[in-house]
Amino acid sequence: MGKEASFPLAARPIGVFDSGIGGLTVARAVSRVLPQERLIYFGDTAHLPYGDKSTAAIQAYSVKICDLLLKQQCKVILIACNSASAAAYELVKEYVGSKARVLNVIDPIVAHIGQAYAGRTVGLIGTKQTVNSNVYRKKIDELDAGVELRSLATPLLAPMIEEGFFNNSISGNIIETYLSSPVLQGIEALVLACTHYPLIKQQIADYYKGRVAVLDASDVVAQHVQQYLQAQQLAAPATGPAPAHHFYVSDFTRSFEESTRIFFEQEVHLEHYPLWE
Repeated sequence: MGKEASFPLAARPIGVFDSGIGGLTVARAVSRVLPQERLIYFGDTAHLPYGDKSTAAIQAYSVKICDLLLKQQCKVILIACNSASAAAYELVKEYVGSKARVLNVIDPIVAHIGQAYAGRTVGLIGTKQTVNSNVYRKKIDELDAGVELRSLATPLLAPMIEEGFFNNSISGNIIETYLSSPVLQGIEALVLACTHYPLIKQQIADYYKGRVAVLDASDVVAQHVQQYLQAQQLAAPATGPAPAHHFYVSDFTRSFEESTRIFFEQEVHLEHYPLWE
């Protein structure tokens, strides 16, 4: 134990968790911005999607996952899931206490909107759970920056992406049907409030032809993590070879391994780690 205790804080890994593979878009963005940081990723594939689970269930899963990430000596735990960020962030922060810092994917994008789009109209697409929770609307209203938020639930997009239907005519038709909704008319920017959506960012950008800024939350979150580590003097030293990331899933399927490669854009080895034996 003495050896672990003396392990320098800045050299410890960043823990990232999600209900499945969507959070890998966030992990990928973090690894691009912070190539010297080692990531420990946990995908709770046994319980996905979180979007249709109760708040109590999401909180129970999140606490269990944090136990694993704390055992791995993570210095920061990033909740890379909109549903879990909405349902469990405050509880996880309290549960983890001083053992690690806890970040979520909602606050950085809200802060970015407040700074860049004060007094303007912004659209948002996400799962039913994220949109119906009104978490973005409440936080943006609290900024009092005159932002008009227009939110649209787009429930077909995440399962479509999970099944590999993107960058083709089927996904193009579904995306166009959602984006042409009257709710999203007159917006100046569109927030992709689901960690799956970066995989269809180009198709969404193509639809708008430069008229609307498409805000990829994973990029905004990665920049926030970078700034946070620097401000807290927690950034890993940029020396030596690139670190080896570690990926855990609570339920293992072969197709998931293929999807993981698509989301993270490289081969990854998954380790099965059931949350409940």
